[in-house]
Amino acid sequence: MAAVIPLTPKAAETKRLLYWMERVLEERQHVIASPDEDSVHDLRVALRRCRSLASVFEEIDAHPAWRALRKTSKKLFRSLGVIRDAQVQEAWALKQAGADDPLRGQILYALKAGHLKRERDAKKSTAKFDEKDWVRLARDLRSRVRLLPADGDAALCLALERHAEAAELHRRALRTEKMKPWHELRIGIKHFRYTIENLLPKLHAAWGPDLKRLQDLLGDVHDLDVLAETVRATAADSAALAKWQENIARERRERIETYRQLTLGSTSLWNQWRAGLPTNGRVAEVAEARLRTTARAADPSFAKTAGEGRLAKKLFKDLQRVKFAPVVKEEELGAVMRAAAMLHGIEPEGARKAANKDARKFLSQLPLPPGWNLEDWQLLALAVRYHRGAEPSTESGRFAKLEPAQQSKLLVIAGILRIARALRKAGVNAGAKVRVESKTGSTEIFVEGFLEGPPAPKGLAAGKQMLESAAGKTISFRGFEKLAPMLPLEFPAAKEPPLSVASD
Repeated sequence: MAAVIPLTPKAAETKRLLYWMERVLEERQHVIASPDEDSVHDLRVALRRCRSLASVFEEIDAHPAWRALRKTSKKLFRSLGVIRDAQVQEAWALKQAGADDPLRGQILYALKAGHLKRERDAKKSTAKFDEKDWVRLARDLRSRVRLLPADGDAALCLALERHAEAAELHRRALRTEKMKPWHELRIGIKHFRYTIENLLPKLHAAWGPDLKRLQDLLGDVHDLDVLAETVRATAADSAALAKWQENIARERRERIETYRQLTLGSTSLWNQWRAGLPTNGRVAEVAEARLRTTARAADPSFAKTAGEGRLAKKLFKDLQRVKFAPVVKEEELGAVMRAAAMLHGIEPEGARKAANKDARKFLSQLPLPPGWNLEDWQLLALAVRYHRGAEPSTESGRFAKLEPAQQSKLLVIAGILRIARALRKAGVNAGAKVRVESKTGSTEIFVEGFLEGPPAPKGLAAGKQMLESAAGKTISFRGFEKLAPMLPLEFPAAKEPPLSVASD
């Protein structure tokens, strides 16, 4: 009897990850009973959706269960792919020629030759699939899925990324007739479609039919390409081979031409989809939402980090106001500062004691969020790396390889984060007021609730030194008390004169 993954009504309604994980267990029983074309296809579709969604979630959540899901399903997915390809080619071969075609029998024989072995392999892989491990993964991932609300800004950001990737594959495929680019485009559209289907159900209601149509067209192109290779390897009769190749090429051209009609010109589906996704200033908003989701997913002390981040952003804003250093004026640095304020506390699962080093590696391996360039993204990763621990060295390491301008930017961001951490540890409230006063060659930073004098908060000296190196100015910290709210003045009520009684 198959194991069961209990689903919430919402999970079943939106057909998100847990729905498809449950479907894998159901379809697995059908394949074990009879690995026919439909059952193999349905199990493979359910597995592909789970694997595609795991790849998407891995971009925002470092939890190892996502990688484990893909690893657990990999062998079964591949073995089903082999038998599925053979089944599809048989159907195409029967469609391409009549019973009297001299090559038809040869091709079908070649395809059926390994049929029993493929079927045995598929049954074996399906039987070996660990249902208990699959259910355990579903239990582990149940809470992780909730980190990414359907139809939210973070989901829109991921869809925007999938659209950009698939659109680039679309441009590459249009420049050639070769098999590989069109196959890669098919995969790109699948990833985009599954992201929309599972994370943005409102958009999927409008876009789903067109996405499926394009995927089906490109699926036919891929099947015809694979069939052409099989025919070329099987046929001995050159005249018959030429006829088959001509028929296959015609079918392929028809589908590519239909694809072109749907995706080029003023009515291009690609343009319609892009118009329905965030543009202009909204791109930065959804990218920040994606980073905030990563912070929630990978930061075990998210509330504490958020408090440090609030102080860091206040300090950065006031340093900008007084034109503390040339690099602080750059608008792009503000986006890096906001992201670093959110992400500096992340600890990827299984991180070592120096989690900030693992955090840098994790961020460096993520795809760039929309609107970010590689230079700023690397700056963010290094700021997270150097926000605590040993200070960056100018003699060796990643910091030494940076250009002077980038070094200054990094010192400013990492220094501010160190100062914010030190102030919070010293008891300064996250909502404390910060005021910066700049003079020639020196800067004073006033922090509400900061107690001057020894011992100085740990980390404050290191952050101060980093800021001084970036700006070439001396820095001092001062505290000030919170002003008591001004009470309204109260005046005693005027006494009314006694009533006089008129005499007769």
